[in-house]
Amino acid sequence: MKSIILLSGGLDSLVSLGLKKEELNVQLALTFDYGQKAADKEIKAAKEICKYYNIDLKTINLDWLKDITHTSLVSDKDIPVGEELLSAENSAKSVWVPNRNGLFLNIAGAFADADDFDYILIGANKEEGQTFPDNTQDFIDAVNSEFEYSTRKHPKVVAPLINYVKNDIVMLALQNKIPLELTMSCYQQSEGHCGICESCVRLKNALAANHDSYYMKVLFK
Repeated sequence: MKSIILLSGGLDSLVSLGLKKEELNVQLALTFDYGQKAADKEIKAAKEICKYYNIDLKTINLDWLKDITHTSLVSDKDIPVGEELLSAENSAKSVWVPNRNGLFLNIAGAFADADDFDYILIGANKEEGQTFPDNTQDFIDAVNSEFEYSTRKHPKVVAPLINYVKNDIVMLALQNKIPLELTMSCYQQSEGHCGICESCVRLKNALAANHDSYYMKVLFK
């Protein structure tokens, strides 16, 4: 048995890897450059995470995806911060990338089919599933049904965090000594965590809920 993980370098994929590395024998991580503002620092984080866990990393370049994406993650539009985050619908619309998780999982499915991987891990979680439909169990079940037809291997997509919100995910990381200092969960192009984009705010709130001052200082200098 062996597995692939979709690794953005963010909190959810890091914790998914830390929890399932041994159990599912994760051997390969895929990270994607689709022209997102944070691509360089996401790839850097993914490299450090793979080095820590001693797994292979392959970076997939999807130049064309940025050409059909008009949201703030890749365009000149400002990424929502502050009061703009109060509208979950508008914030989600602003950072939506067309069929991103569907595309990523199908690419991983091709790797699994070619090289005999049994599982594909994704960091989908309950909190983001409330606003992003491609972070839900229904979506994962649909992809698994698709793989019954589109692959010979029939790899199974699993989301270890599908029933957890960010507070729980940070708690699991702390309990299992997963190195949160390696995560890069920011949408912005600037170095480090900006502290004010949606992804940063979710992480900060989760750290605060767990009364963790150490990683708060490390990640939000």
